[in-house]
Amino acid sequence: MSAFTDRADAALADPILKIAVERTAGTAEAKRTIAIDAFPDFEAARTRAAAIKDHVIAHLGPYLEQFEANAVAAGAKVHWASTADEACKIVIDICQAAGAKSVARSKSMLGEEIGLPHALAEAGIGRVETDLAEHIIQLADERPSHIIWPAMHKTREQVSALFKAKHRSPHVEETIAAMAQSARRELRTQMLSADVGISGANFLIADSGAVCTVTNEGNAELSLVPPRVHIVTAGIEKIVPSMPHAIHMLRMLARSATGAALTQYTTFYTGPKRAGDRDGPEEMHIVLVDNGRTKMRDEGLAEMLRCIRCGACMNHCVVFRQIGGHAYGGTYPGPMGAVLTPVLDGLAPNRDLIHACTLNGKCQEVCPVRIPLPTLLKGWREKSWREGLEPTSMRAGLGLWAWVATRPRLYRLGTTIAVRVLRLLGTKGWIAKLPLAGGWTRHRDMPKPAAQTFMAQYKKARRP
Repeated sequence: MSAFTDRADAALADPILKIAVERTAGTAEAKRTIAIDAFPDFEAARTRAAAIKDHVIAHLGPYLEQFEANAVAAGAKVHWASTADEACKIVIDICQAAGAKSVARSKSMLGEEIGLPHALAEAGIGRVETDLAEHIIQLADERPSHIIWPAMHKTREQVSALFKAKHRSPHVEETIAAMAQSARRELRTQMLSADVGISGANFLIADSGAVCTVTNEGNAELSLVPPRVHIVTAGIEKIVPSMPHAIHMLRMLARSATGAALTQYTTFYTGPKRAGDRDGPEEMHIVLVDNGRTKMRDEGLAEMLRCIRCGACMNHCVVFRQIGGHAYGGTYPGPMGAVLTPVLDGLAPNRDLIHACTLNGKCQEVCPVRIPLPTLLKGWREKSWREGLEPTSMRAGLGLWAWVATRPRLYRLGTTIAVRVLRLLGTKGWIAKLPLAGGWTRHRDMPKPAAQTFMAQYKKARRP
């Protein structure tokens, strides 16, 4: 995969991508605004949600032990995985022990994080993605570009062409309803005939051992109840103390993610099928995954473990709205991805990624659990500087800028000259080409600056 700057450059040059991203992210932003306006206690609810997560993170061991005991009492089998590879091995071993030829998978970012789709393919186990957007991604052989809408980078016209090329009985009418029916025909039989169902978990409830999944299509229920075996893969930070805490977090999740008061399908699974139950899996396995989470808690990134994967930060991010999710390169895109990817994939290869933020604070403003994302990103930048990962050109440039900035007269002279030069390059209020700033003007115009610097205008305004 190319460097972040190359991926971002390619994304900025793709006009179709901008249309697709803006359609979804813009709609999500508008719906969230309406939902929050109708929830007068939202700010207090955010504070409580952050406090719930902080409490759990501080007492993670006891709550995980309580969850394990209650899940086992309900008939489930609990497995522990320190790394992504361990988690995948556990899942593959369970599938092979069950003699599984095919699995139905409900959408799970944790599954993407640990590389489960690739592990299943290497083990020769067929996989069907049951979420509509994940189905689109699987057909296109691509990675998700958003944690809520994995196929947001595709327009409906592109999806229509994909379905006609890949589906056995594709749609005829060019309508969303017809395309949805085409996907239903393609997926329904595979869902119901799978040997194993695999899901993630939005929340794990400590005092009952229950697992909560949230979907908008009902695909989780169809792909997890009929198979003989249900496997859950979940990050250890998904734990909450009780059902009332889970309900509170669900209210925050739905409004922040889709602008709805509650997601259409919210299901709680507690153990496998019992005597007298009409349906349900014969076995339920829960794989609790660390994969760097304990390290995050212990090394100054505990606040990131509050994340409930709503996607609000990326829906409101000015950078994400321009380049989409694939440019970020890791499992998680957007502001939260810029914090998480160095944890999962290392800081050195993602040095450019942590600078892909204007630090305007919009992500923190809309986060339902008040994660200080700009502060965490600044922490990564400081670490990159301390470890000598920043190139010599940046260090020299910042040194020169600091030297000038600490000499006010020289700084003001420089800005005055720069403003006059920039105005000479402008036409009709915009600058189309700018020396030494081709990365900016290659994909967008720069506003022509005012006739005077801010300080000059300030002094003029203060004169009697």
